[in-house]
Amino acid sequence: MAKSKLSKATMWLALGLLPAAGTALAFKADTPLTEAEYRADPAKMVEAFRHVEAASVSDAEERLLHEKHYMSHRMQSIFPTKFAGTAITVLLKKEENNDPEALSGMLSAIDGGGPGSVYVMKVEDGQDIAGMGGLMGTAMFSRGFSGAVIDGGVRDLPQLKRIGFPVYATGVVPSTSVSHYRFGGMNVALEVDGTRVEANDIIVADQDGVVVVPRADAAKILVLAQQLDETEHSMYPYIEKFHSIEDAVKHFGRI
Repeated sequence: MAKSKLSKATMWLALGLLPAAGTALAFKADTPLTEAEYRADPAKMVEAFRHVEAASVSDAEERLLHEKHYMSHRMQSIFPTKFAGTAITVLLKKEENNDPEALSGMLSAIDGGGPGSVYVMKVEDGQDIAGMGGLMGTAMFSRGFSGAVIDGGVRDLPQLKRIGFPVYATGVVPSTSVSHYRFGGMNVALEVDGTRVEANDIIVADQDGVVVVPRADAAKILVLAQQLDETEHSMYPYIEKFHSIEDAVKHFGRI
């Protein structure tokens, strides 16, 4: 595999198609593993997902599973970001209450996570309710979480931006869930912005949006996503060189 990549890079160099220094590289330095190797080493698999584009992951899922696993345009990041990690799911159920322990479970879910976790929360009817804010984000950041995805609102953006903790949410609101919601479960299957998420699924997020990777299919999706990434990144310098997207599509067989 390494020999093949070297010969391809040499070919592009000879054609004058490698990108200039400081631009996005068409080839990764690390040699991708096989599907079986990724399946045998989940940590390397999750790490590899951090280096592929969410769009390529989504395309791979459509080709292999013939299913939609991406969240809609409503799911927006609070600042440009890219991350991947393993889902911890949390459900908040709408219920007026005066119970000081009503939301304790969502805090326990944070303290139960660690490096590489992604906090995925569903806030029932929560477009205008902040499911998390600066305190929860700071706790996740301190425990090494990769990020958070909230089907509901987020608040305390100055703190979240100060510490650089990435959050996707369907809105920014100043409200609170305290006294209005109750913890409904951890690591339960959720519908998050219309997409099913289960505990231990892999979440891939970048400036194009959020994609959910079912754990059982993750290795084969990753391998195809890497191939799609490599093809697309190789097309950029080709188009810049020959000024034709039609020729590039014919040459590489991808659009």
